[in-house]
Amino acid sequence: MATLRVNGIDVHVQRLGHDPDVPRPVVVLIHGLLIDSLASYYFSLAPRLADEGMDVVMYDLRGHGRTSRPPTGYRMEDFVRDLDELLDALAVEGPVRLVGNSFGGAVAYAMAAAHPGRVTGVVAIEAEPPARAWAKNMYEGLVGEQGGQVVREVTAWLRENPGERNARPFRAAGRVLDETALAREIPLSALLDEDLSAIRCPVLAVFGGASELSAQTGMLEASLADCRTVVLPDRGHSVLVEATEETYVLVRDWLLRPEAHALREAR
Repeated sequence: MATLRVNGIDVHVQRLGHDPDVPRPVVVLIHGLLIDSLASYYFSLAPRLADEGMDVVMYDLRGHGRTSRPPTGYRMEDFVRDLDELLDALAVEGPVRLVGNSFGGAVAYAMAAAHPGRVTGVVAIEAEPPARAWAKNMYEGLVGEQGGQVVREVTAWLRENPGERNARPFRAAGRVLDETALAREIPLSALLDEDLSAIRCPVLAVFGGASELSAQTGMLEASLADCRTVVLPDRGHSVLVEATEETYVLVRDWLLRPEAHALREAR
């Protein structure tokens, strides 16, 4: 467990499988928004990817978990700068592969676009690139005409379950929404061009078949130079929880694919 000063905030980071004497491929796991933290990866992907010989980095996004919660600074470019400086602080010199769940997938896409030499692949789980459609969805979920659907759901859950033992993630989400400008700032983020040409690395996009986001598979395959999409039938937005084993196998096999090893060796 460590806290590093990054981009003016204290970032909580965990690392599994790191061995300074044995170089391993670095995989950065990026969690989702509000009701999430790096802890979600402890119970899904992280330990097993480390067992496969990967150097696994997890961190709490700004405003989340044990990372600082500044009142402002929640545009996508802030999240990207956090990650870029975190890699510097960890002395990660070579290119990394990013695995992002939900909002974390948008961060991964944005990082790959902003720093193409630093990212050798993206796995986006139930996520969309931060382009115009993403900004519209973020606005409707976080702001909207009546406070945003996500904000209303968190508020309603807290009101209806004041003594629930499992309320910690919802209470944390409530604090983020009450104490920061996150809801207002995220929809104002700088956006990628609609053709997604800035994303040049290979991409694996995983969706739940019952999720509205699965409709973007055709667009991603047409827009990205190297993209594989997988839809898990009868799963919703929370595929990392609903289909942990299936998701793990997809992510592991994609990260360990022969061409990924060839690319790493070439670098």
